[in-house]
Amino acid sequence: MKTYKIHLLRHGLTAANEKGIYIGRTDWPLSPEGLARLLKMKESGVYPGAVRFFTSPLLRCRQTLEVLYPGCRQEIVPELAECNFGDWEGKAVSELKYNDAFISWVSGKLAQIPGGENVEDFQKRIKTGFEDIVKRIMSTGDTEAVVCTHGAVVMYLMAEYALPKIPMQDWAGPDGGGFTLRITPGIWMREPVAEFVAELPMKK
Repeated sequence: MKTYKIHLLRHGLTAANEKGIYIGRTDWPLSPEGLARLLKMKESGVYPGAVRFFTSPLLRCRQTLEVLYPGCRQEIVPELAECNFGDWEGKAVSELKYNDAFISWVSGKLAQIPGGENVEDFQKRIKTGFEDIVKRIMSTGDTEAVVCTHGAVVMYLMAEYALPKIPMQDWAGPDGGGFTLRITPGIWMREPVAEFVAELPMKK
């Protein structure tokens, strides 16, 4: 039976990541350290080939794809952009750790980020974007695709779709890392789930 592989990748490091700053929609590029780390990971590990390449619209994701898959044709998926952090955008955890709303949000008691995105809306758009990618590759018969997006997006997608089921926080991965999902159409049509196959990059 024909199956489809989707390789979910987290973008490389930015200066904001290095400083522990929340950046959602702020369009930071990869940092020199982030670029160097991606190149090292590419040299020491294996990133699987693909025929389709999907990405968040943000620069850090598009740059990551270009480093790992030079010259690939990138298909922008707006729904896979990072969360809108609203009033917390550009602030470090150290600045927010005594903020009551932030504490409630981290603990899961607050869904709405002040001035930003609601958790349920964030999750709904991610699901919409990902399921559209699955539909697109199935309709064309392209059996292998790369999706480059953000850490929280990768974690949510794995928690939502991957088998075996494990908590979202257990899908946290390094910058430039990710996971491979294998989708069997017959199973997906009955219930949208996929088999977790491998961590990325794979060992040589």
